[in-house]
Amino acid sequence: MTSDSNRRTFLGTAAAGAAAFTIVPRHVLGGPRFVPPSDKITLAYVGTGTQGLREMLPLLGVPEIQITAVCDPNKQASGYRDWSRDGLLNSIRKALEKPDWRAGSEGTIPGGRDAAKDIVETYYGRQRAADKFKACSAYADVRELLEKEKDLNAVKIMTPDHLHATIGIAAMRKGKHVIVHKPLGNRLQEIGKVIDTARETGVATHFMPWDANGSMEPVLTWMREGAIGALREVHNWTNRPVWPQYATLPTDTPPVPVGFDWDLWLGPEADRPYHPNYTHMVFRGWYDFGGGSMADMGHYSLWTVFNALELGSPVSIEPMLSHSCVFRDGVVSSTVKNDFSFPLASVVRFKYPQKGQRPAIQLTWYDGGMRPPTPPELGDEEFAAEGMMFVGDKGKILAGFHVDNPRLLSDKRPRTTNTRPDRQRSAEREPGHISQGLKQWIEACRGGAQSPGSFLNAGPISEAANLYAVALRTRQKLVYDGTSKKITNVAEANKYLSRSYRKGWEI
Repeated sequence: MTSDSNRRTFLGTAAAGAAAFTIVPRHVLGGPRFVPPSDKITLAYVGTGTQGLREMLPLLGVPEIQITAVCDPNKQASGYRDWSRDGLLNSIRKALEKPDWRAGSEGTIPGGRDAAKDIVETYYGRQRAADKFKACSAYADVRELLEKEKDLNAVKIMTPDHLHATIGIAAMRKGKHVIVHKPLGNRLQEIGKVIDTARETGVATHFMPWDANGSMEPVLTWMREGAIGALREVHNWTNRPVWPQYATLPTDTPPVPVGFDWDLWLGPEADRPYHPNYTHMVFRGWYDFGGGSMADMGHYSLWTVFNALELGSPVSIEPMLSHSCVFRDGVVSSTVKNDFSFPLASVVRFKYPQKGQRPAIQLTWYDGGMRPPTPPELGDEEFAAEGMMFVGDKGKILAGFHVDNPRLLSDKRPRTTNTRPDRQRSAEREPGHISQGLKQWIEACRGGAQSPGSFLNAGPISEAANLYAVALRTRQKLVYDGTSKKITNVAEANKYLSRSYRKGWEI
């Protein structure tokens, strides 16, 4: 990269890569079970905790989709936590146009399959009676659902992370179209199997984080103009976690709540005593059950960056993280040896090799309030709690977390562009208000092209989010071979790329 001409060539190639999704017509892939336009897509909704119910509300009013079954190991509302006391309850009442729905339940966070079944039947009974809707089935075990629901076209997966791959692969092998929340799985080998299964079966798939990614085009335009010279670094930071992350394993053994099947909730993971600090919204903080802050948020911000810059596999992953100390026997201070939960804060640096005329790039992820040093171009201005920055050898571009509203920083007046994507929260969307990505997935179910958010396009960003977890878990710099999908310098770290499956949950 010795000239402005070469830099422009590289960035032009990157821009072309941003548009080069694997959007392939399904008849080419040989995908089964096209849904005729005259038919509704019959969908099973798997995972009906707080986020599951929140995401269900806008889906209810989509005329092309009919929710015919719900599934969750929890039968009723017990022990749920959420971002506000009655926010979800009020959103449900508004969507159902029924202000007395579950009157007297204020202060109890709704969740579970009974609530989901009632929401579906109430909404369809009041708003879509002409659709001749039959009663919604409810299951505790997703394996039973997939066996019994013979007329099912599709599955939406809203479970904790450790179940995504197992359920997704099982559904695709049954010929069901699949839509899933992030991540595709919380083990690297699982993600490879998810993508391979999507390719082999040809079903329509959609990975929901795509809908929240912003546009890289304004940033690429400035780069093509040579405004920041050769791109060297990408920085992305979040204020997550915004949920408790526990530095020690639970020692008490409270009883399993009535109506909650703990064995089904564990699914493929190793058996252990029930504890509420594993479940519901706090699962994200455990290596066995979640994916940490990068899996939770990085798919939303970085997927478009990976596409635009054609990032494949990193060559190294270097973690910097917080730690916890305790007193042993009440008197001796020691550091907790923790390979079971994510740290309260971390910085993880990925190095990506040169590709064509694009130079090597360093991508750094920050969470827990960590941020890069404030560039001198900002003067006394502080970084926002979440954001993104592109650093070249001649300048910098500062943007919002989703690459929105980028600013070209220089000694002169900064240039700005408004590119804020539509990321309205699901709880705030009216029933029937759906994303462009979901519309594209519906068309794919009916034989059209795969969504740009197809599983087939999610490999590199998913790989990074999983390697982030492995680096934090080992607390060592890892050297990675993207061809063999192996860590080459810390042999024992490779055990974290897969899991041992309990009987009945094998992939």
